[in-house]
Amino acid sequence: MDDLAVGIFSLHLLYFSLARVLNINVQTYISYQWSFTILKHPSEEESITQSHLLVCVRVRERERERTMSCSSNISKALFFLGIIYLSSSVSVFAEQNDDPALVMNYYQDSCPQAEEIIKEQVQLLYKRHKNTAFSWLRNIFHDCFVESCDASLLLDSTRRVLSEKETDRSFGMRNFRYIETIKEALERECPGVVSCADILVLSARDGISLVGGPNIPLKTGRRDGRRSRADILEQHLPDHNESMSVVLQRFASIGIDTPGVVALLGAHSVGRTHCVKLVHRLYPEVDPALNPSHVEHMLYKCPDAIPDPKAVQYVRNDRGTPMKLDNNYYRNILDNKGLLIVDHQLATDKRTKPFVKKMAKSQDYFFSEFSKAITVLSENNPLTGTKGEIRKQCNLANKLH
Repeated sequence: MDDLAVGIFSLHLLYFSLARVLNINVQTYISYQWSFTILKHPSEEESITQSHLLVCVRVRERERERTMSCSSNISKALFFLGIIYLSSSVSVFAEQNDDPALVMNYYQDSCPQAEEIIKEQVQLLYKRHKNTAFSWLRNIFHDCFVESCDASLLLDSTRRVLSEKETDRSFGMRNFRYIETIKEALERECPGVVSCADILVLSARDGISLVGGPNIPLKTGRRDGRRSRADILEQHLPDHNESMSVVLQRFASIGIDTPGVVALLGAHSVGRTHCVKLVHRLYPEVDPALNPSHVEHMLYKCPDAIPDPKAVQYVRNDRGTPMKLDNNYYRNILDNKGLLIVDHQLATDKRTKPFVKKMAKSQDYFFSEFSKAITVLSENNPLTGTKGEIRKQCNLANKLH
């Protein structure tokens, strides 16, 4: 039995002892508890005196034969309510601690160097492999958007369950092995402390900074999920070929508003798009919405109507500043140089176009909305407290060890 259970049990023994001292039988005590349950959350308009009087009335109904005065009943009711409120507060406190919220610097006591280790590893990996920064950014989107920000994306397939990494929607994603590199560095410092979910989120934060984006303070304290969500991925993750109405609805379902959607899609400012994802805009006929000057470059990079998915055939999302997260993306899509259908829709839909124009003019505004949207995304339904686990390896749930 834990300390909390012992404490609550002791409080209940105290109730009975006090009942005997005050010459109130067990039936009256139960009546007090029942009355308190009903009145535990009175509206703000109800005064505490009204609650006590109701307790008094109920006690009198149960104890008609007693001759004590109503004022005496109220005094005893107040005493009991005070003790019961104390135990109720303890219970609520326990519930909150079972499912605590994310906080800043969660590891400041258990692993003080955790965030610095992650940042250092992200920087080292970026120096060796520039595209890792784009991977970190894509990871947070694909993981946190699908029901929970719990690193389910990183799990390998098993005999019975397909990994999210291996679905069609994860086409082109890479560098998962480098998450394990970061995890190993943390395990050497603080074994079994830092979750893969927090590594995934913080590596995205640090990757954004490395490509010229804003520094975004993000909370930690996530725990890792135990199962892949490949079976429900399509229900959550927006697709680049869907209508803007569907895209906005998907984002709204996790609390991201229209400016946030426009800002998050600004991540298309960096990295590249494989020809597999855009040839339908080139073949059999060129999409007339595309800027003719950009079509020539796209056809040069994607010469085949049916490209080989394994071939290195891609187009840079932003030819001007391909390695920098900036607002040049918005100027490009306003000039009909967006590679994907969703890019084109963003610049033409009446709900999103005003924000596209505003971000094209102001990088500060873009960064402000981007930071807010990343924060909301990173806090989508995390596992905390006793939920989930802290994986030993990010690609395997602990039960498989």
